[in-house]
Amino acid sequence: MSLKNNICEIHKRIDDAAKRAGRKKEDITLICVSKTIDAEVINEAVSLGEKTFGENRPQELRDKLDRVPGAVWHQIGHLQTNKVKYVVGKAELIHSVDSIHLAEAINERAEKEGLCQDILLEVNISGEESKYGLTIAQIPDIIKEISSLKNLNFRGFMTMAPLDAPEEEIRKIFKTAHTLFENHKKDGADILSMGMSKDFEIAVEEGATHIRVGSAIFKR
Repeated sequence: MSLKNNICEIHKRIDDAAKRAGRKKEDITLICVSKTIDAEVINEAVSLGEKTFGENRPQELRDKLDRVPGAVWHQIGHLQTNKVKYVVGKAELIHSVDSIHLAEAINERAEKEGLCQDILLEVNISGEESKYGLTIAQIPDIIKEISSLKNLNFRGFMTMAPLDAPEEEIRKIFKTAHTLFENHKKDGADILSMGMSKDFEIAVEEGATHIRVGSAIFKR
């Protein structure tokens, strides 16, 4: 299938999932995960109407900035403190803040650049040891701590379900994330990033505002 057909198919599936949940497709942002994808292909996606792209590696995001005019970039992968210089002020949203130490490093860089950086807190709801992220129990304290960081703007949460988990388990994780999201709207949460190529429809049904789809779009 062509890139155009892939994109059309994903949008139809988003629309169908939104309708099943009584939601509007317009309330869901598709993030095209473009890690390892050449700028030429990303530019084709832009020409087909996509504008939001997610990168895992900070240096790859940095290197693609000038090669894909018109794109909006999100940093969705794990971020080390010594790499924040590559994404602060360049990524519209950083999805993967998983410690106060990282939050402070982002805040310090944002202050130097004279801007306020939007961030999400990454939550490891599944409890997988191989995954990064905060526990739900840590969330209230870290939200309180980052509220004093003047160059950070807390926007919500990001989570992932195990790749090969059954639908029932995935749905439970996403429901838990949505409850967390609802409970912290009073603190400024307005984004819930969850769902990838294999489970984005479940994520839409369970309240995701942003989904991260890569292989289903850029498959050859």
